[in-house]
Amino acid sequence: MDIPRDSQQLLPDREIELTKRHNCAGIAWTYNEPTIWFEYTLDSAKLAKENNLYTAYVTNGYATPEALDTIGPWLDAWRVDVKGFTDGFYRQLAKIPQWRGILDVARRAKEKWGMHIEVVTNIIPTMNDDEEQLKGIADWIRDALGELTPWHVTRFHPLHEFTNLSATPLSTLEKAYKIGKKAGLKFVYLGNVPGHEYENTVCYSCGKTVVRRIGYDAQVVGLDGSRCKFCGAELNFRKL
Repeated sequence: MDIPRDSQQLLPDREIELTKRHNCAGIAWTYNEPTIWFEYTLDSAKLAKENNLYTAYVTNGYATPEALDTIGPWLDAWRVDVKGFTDGFYRQLAKIPQWRGILDVARRAKEKWGMHIEVVTNIIPTMNDDEEQLKGIADWIRDALGELTPWHVTRFHPLHEFTNLSATPLSTLEKAYKIGKKAGLKFVYLGNVPGHEYENTVCYSCGKTVVRRIGYDAQVVGLDGSRCKFCGAELNFRKL
């Protein structure tokens, strides 16, 4: 295989070596859809579990049940995009007609493989910011994955084919937060807005902050395993 001059080849065994050298607790495949390089991530995930490392997929979720079942025994977490909740939106944005398989596979990851699931929706003005779609996503998370499943609603920034749109107003993100909470979700987070109070994890039972966040920086202040150390409520944190 020819490797471009500005790229480096990173084989699975080397990946594990680097993870350990830098004292990382695990590996997350992200910033390029991991199902595109499925065989590589499968080999890496097997080695990771042999070396007691956690594994996480950051994915658009567009995978078959067979693909999920192939890698399922070696994955701990499935962080999935649910980009919208209508046929028209998915055809416009992702050019796919059968998007509901994404929902089925996410549910299968939880029910069959016991993965920790988190859902992300990047809210794009005029495209998926209507109450019907946001409520549809929130209700589906509650019913299919459970009320303790985190939902991250993130700010869109105009790039590439969508430079004609504006960045997501903060008020829209806060509206989505309220829709999620009204649907019964215990953990709704705002993303791409560093410093906003809705980045933090607040115990739904006693109201105390258990994890403080600013962007990618996080400080655990109130966890006892997966529970709130102040009142004992189960918060669905996975110690990996």
